[in-house]
Amino acid sequence: MFYVYILRSKINKRTYIGFYTENLKQRILKHHAGMVRTTKNWRPLELVYYEAYKSKKDALIREKRLKSFAKGFSSLKGRIKFSLEG
Repeated sequence: MFYVYILRSKINKRTYIGFYTENLKQRILKHHAGMVRTTKNWRPLELVYYEAYKSKKDALIREKRLKSFAKGFSSLKGRIKFSLEG
């Protein structure tokens, strides 16, 4: 499986849309350990959402859509509103 995921900083409330990965648990641990340059200064982080795909290509397309199109991410934010607020 390949995953697209969203992390939220507990410090500055910013969201990060994660790249597709085959091992979501390992990738989240790297974020928590500060091993991911983009999010190391945002710690602590929490996983607020993820989607699983059988195809790496499908996961990559979804990740790009979420990052490129404000409409795609806005729609998703509406669905996970309470996770992002808490």
